[in-house]
Amino acid sequence: MPHTVAAVDLQRFAAATTEAHGVPPEDARLLADTLVTAELWGHPSHGMLRLPWYLARIRSGATAPTAVHRVVSDNGAVLVMDGRDGLGQVLADRATRLGIERAWVHGISAIAVRNSGHFGTAAYFTRKAAAAGCVAMLATNASPAMAPWGGREKRVGTNPWSIAAPAGRYGTVVMDIANTAVARGKIYHARERGEPIPQGWAADADGVPTTDPRRAIEGLILPMAGHKGYAISFMFDVLAGVLTGSAFGSGVVGPYRPTGRSGVGHLLICVDIRAMADPDEFARRMEDLVEETKSTPTAPGTAEVFVPGEPEVRTAERLRTEGIPVAADTWAALAAIARTTGIPLPAPLTSTPLTSTTAQELPA
Repeated sequence: MPHTVAAVDLQRFAAATTEAHGVPPEDARLLADTLVTAELWGHPSHGMLRLPWYLARIRSGATAPTAVHRVVSDNGAVLVMDGRDGLGQVLADRATRLGIERAWVHGISAIAVRNSGHFGTAAYFTRKAAAAGCVAMLATNASPAMAPWGGREKRVGTNPWSIAAPAGRYGTVVMDIANTAVARGKIYHARERGEPIPQGWAADADGVPTTDPRRAIEGLILPMAGHKGYAISFMFDVLAGVLTGSAFGSGVVGPYRPTGRSGVGHLLICVDIRAMADPDEFARRMEDLVEETKSTPTAPGTAEVFVPGEPEVRTAERLRTEGIPVAADTWAALAAIARTTGIPLPAPLTSTPLTSTTAQELPA
């Protein structure tokens, strides 16, 4: 039975247990914030279920508790960092700050990070760049999840990416997608909840389509849009892995494995809007685009047209009031962390089954 917990309590618990593993307080708070923010956005696949994974990698030595990056090269607008196996969230946050600063100076910046780790939701970082007056794109590679088009063995990662831009009075528009039919974390989340996955998400180890999340984890995640999803994912491995000097293809290790160098690479590109347009005029044009899009007549059964990033904002508003539902298996994993660290679990607000309505509201 899932528990519902206040966001602030989950965040305190995640930060305290991370700090107990030797992570500096500021970095521990950042990791906790990324996890709880994902929960608030309605993406539990990138939320608290990942905390045990990150902590297990710190305990094994696969992830360094203190991220001490090294500058490999610095050409002003272009910077390459070696993350030295630090937490992906910490390194991505540093890259974002540097990307914003360099874009303000040069108009555009490219920050490459090699030897990092899984950083959670890419939109967490591109939204920060958008708030600073930039249009940003962040790409990362990931451990193999899908077969190359026509193949039957995992060789290509989900390799997600995000683009964010400020949108005047509409806040931020942001896209954050994996190039598979679904992010791998959503299959893990279905397993945590003991629920089948939809047809079209994955195949088993023999390449046969399956709705069993356990067989899907052992098998293949299917690409989005057929061969197009495979091609996009391949090319993002070029940008995030090969170009940055990090691992690529089957050389990348996922966060769910407690050992092994992760080798994840990231590439962040920021464009300072002031270098290309008047910011006020850009805001007006973005507002016009949003309004034109949202005024589209709706199809039968659809109440409202959303722009990218809007469902997450709506979900966060609701969950800040209602609390965050935590699946039973995830709660059990958090309880094990509590026993190990001596840090008490947050007190649940309720212990009620997750409703079908709530499940339907979680974005794909």
